[in-house]
Amino acid sequence: MLRSENINEKITVIAEAGVNHNGDFNKALELIDVASECGADFIKFQTFNATNIVSASANLAAYQEASTSYKNQLDMLTDLELKYEWHQDLIEYCRTKAIGFITTPFDLEAVTYLAQLEMGLFKIPSGEITNLPHLREISKLGKKVILSTGMANLGEIESAIMALTANGLDRNMITLLHCTSEYPAPLEEVNLSVIDTLKNAFNLPVGYSDHTEGITISIAAAAMGARVIEKHFTLDRNLPGPDHKASIEPHDLCKMIKSIRQVEKALGSPLKEPSPSESKNIISVRKSLVASKFINKGVPFTLDNVTTKRPGNGISPMRIDEIIGRKAHKSFEPDELISI
Repeated sequence: MLRSENINEKITVIAEAGVNHNGDFNKALELIDVASECGADFIKFQTFNATNIVSASANLAAYQEASTSYKNQLDMLTDLELKYEWHQDLIEYCRTKAIGFITTPFDLEAVTYLAQLEMGLFKIPSGEITNLPHLREISKLGKKVILSTGMANLGEIESAIMALTANGLDRNMITLLHCTSEYPAPLEEVNLSVIDTLKNAFNLPVGYSDHTEGITISIAAAAMGARVIEKHFTLDRNLPGPDHKASIEPHDLCKMIKSIRQVEKALGSPLKEPSPSESKNIISVRKSLVASKFINKGVPFTLDNVTTKRPGNGISPMRIDEIIGRKAHKSFEPDELISI
């Protein structure tokens, strides 16, 4: 059973290999090795037939033009296909490395093929959020869905959710990913606050697909309550290809995942009460009411003869109004805990 069925029990980290295998099966295996060694929950690739998703006249996106020498999207994507015959071997290799395998289908043929592999989880990329036939085909499978929301407004997200659930998919099987679909994404356009907006608007688990440079924003998203973090990574940012420059290298992937696990641990419980480790410090650092000078029996307690000092194992200073004006039931030495 794929670990994809256990999503949302903790912060799920998806190491996005995408097309960074550069059409090389051995590079795909190396990417799996790195993702597993760094502790990612899943590695994610992309499955498509280039001729099914772009026409011969489709121009490169600006970031693709800047990072490749291709003249059009079709030529580029043809070289970056994850071959169908690789999939089963990659899935089996992931099992040996104790990491979940996900791949995003970009066309209906890919959806059908992946369904035959009994994938437990389907990722819908931002570019397909307005593709009704695509949404319907995935919803029919009855599998968990991660819906990336880059470039979308709330109305488009709601329409996509409705399209998925109209075909019988349980709404609770959907996880949303906030995303800024630029490579790399400018910090001023990241808008991490949208994580809360999506939670409040749709009452669904929300994560973050990070296209920024570095690892800081992924860690911040985890601290803000993102349940899934997806981050592009590569073996080497200097490799040729459209996504390498906007990806992180292995050492940063490991560092990011370690930091997310620390954040996850630190988030802890929403219950505000003394923690086990700090409870032992209460007496040492809080104060009690004590005599500031010698007090004879029968003399009233006043602000002149009562003060507050550590330790905190006596009467709390919060009760000082109860004490002032009472008569001492015995004599008190300076610094002696007041008692009544």
